[in-house]
Amino acid sequence: MKTPEIKALSIQELKEKNLAMDEELFNLRFQAQMGQLSNPVRLRVVRRDIARIKTMITQKTASQAASADPKNK
Repeated sequence: MKTPEIKALSIQELKEKNLAMDEELFNLRFQAQMGQLSNPVRLRVVRRDIARIKTMITQKTASQAASADPKNK
């Protein structure tokens, strides 16, 4: 998933996507341990996508908090 695609999503959509990616990562790790993983690079891609999603959630939450309370600047 590309960064512009992630930026376009709302916080709720990002959280839903994060849950789905966590589940996919779990399944990929399970397949890797069983020796059935067909594409080992997918593990790295999913981990990085999860990191991007979590970063965007943090950034959007912080920007909403900053815009709601301008005294903290």
